[in-house]
Amino acid sequence: MTARTVFLGELLVRLSATGRQLLTTTPALDVHVGGAEANVAVGMAMLGADTAMVSAVPANAFGQRAIAHLAAAGVDARGVIEAPGRMGLYVLTPGAGLRASDILYDRADSAFARTGPGRFDWAALLKGASRLHLSGITPALGPGSAALALEAADAAEAAGVAISFDGNYRARLWEAWDSDPKSILTRLVGKADILFGNHQDIGLLLGQPVPGEGAARRRTAAERAFAAFPKLKLMASTARHALDADRHGISARIDTREGGHQTDEVLVSGIVDRIGAGDAFAAGVLAALDRGHDVAEAAEWGLALTALKHSLPGDASLFGPADIEAFRAGARDVRR
Repeated sequence: MTARTVFLGELLVRLSATGRQLLTTTPALDVHVGGAEANVAVGMAMLGADTAMVSAVPANAFGQRAIAHLAAAGVDARGVIEAPGRMGLYVLTPGAGLRASDILYDRADSAFARTGPGRFDWAALLKGASRLHLSGITPALGPGSAALALEAADAAEAAGVAISFDGNYRARLWEAWDSDPKSILTRLVGKADILFGNHQDIGLLLGQPVPGEGAARRRTAAERAFAAFPKLKLMASTARHALDADRHGISARIDTREGGHQTDEVLVSGIVDRIGAGDAFAAGVLAALDRGHDVAEAAEWGLALTALKHSLPGDASLFGPADIEAFRAGARDVRR
């Protein structure tokens, strides 16, 4: 149906406190597989797209579980290698009411973080691909991972494969080593035709804050991005305001060089799990564009998928096209 999208990124295991309890008192932990790029791959695969993951995991039960998670969703996991090191973990304490969720990372020295450039056959992995998807998390993990991300982007560029990039700025990861995030991220974004990011990402890349508020600021950020990065064709983002842990207002926007489309805001209530909602948005947008939909339709697909993801435990969206149609049609009652 569609050409293949290849993803590079770290696979993680998430441990979550049960029943919205505190990590310090919970008697049990739920286990899910995550990772920003893998979440997008799974979300797209569930929408019928052809996706493939490139990563590294340890040769143990955690690594096997991560690969099985991808395969169950229909993601080609043959590009996931076994490598020395440990599985990256993170622990989630879900929020409740006016208490925000909290994340504790435990991913230092993971198998993926120890895997630098030269380990993957990019010519083979990108054969038949139409797109390579990366995020700012991979280069933030350390100098080897930064070099790996740049190697992948260079290979895609040389092969004529389009690149999409999700900012996913993680200050704590960058600050853990002698890094230069602005320089590295600028090189990667400079190769992309699609950027998932907002005014904060553009402010970081260009070294100055974007003025204004609301939709006007988002358009200004896009115009500055288009001026700075000649290859960039499209910039997509969501806007969220959290009323409490259970109710968030969310809208989506896509900008092109010619103009922008912003959706109406939807109120997402009864939130089960907001982790991975941004990845669901990216999956919806990319899948819609892959199907030939216009910018307005892609924004609506992204909004629908990110809203639906809040109803599902775990990191990845597991919804299909029929679920998007039902959401957009306003179907909220039991489907029989």
